[in-house]
Amino acid sequence: MIKIEAVIRPEKLKDVKEALSQIGINAMTIYNVKGRGEQAGLEFSARTGVFRIDELPKVKIEVVIEDPDEHKVIDAILVSARTGEMGDGKIFVTPVHRAIKIRTGDEWTYS
Repeated sequence: MIKIEAVIRPEKLKDVKEALSQIGINAMTIYNVKGRGEQAGLEFSARTGVFRIDELPKVKIEVVIEDPDEHKVIDAILVSARTGEMGDGKIFVTPVHRAIKIRTGDEWTYS
């Protein structure tokens, strides 16, 4: 199994959730986060001077899926989260070696 983490623009969350649902992925964890990437934030000019917001609001989505679903999940996120502008986000893929269901204690081990 693998965990896919996607950091996206907040306004794209609904689109990403719908795209994942269309391919059968409904279980996910969603966080409101702040961050910055290559653009290093945004700079604004006001009457009082120039100021910079260097931590922008983002949303982080985590899904744990079977390995064969990796490419279709990544493709769904890429298509639904992309605006083509700097700040669209990133996707991270990591292996999951073990999972335990808290309610039942059921355990899965992956090699």
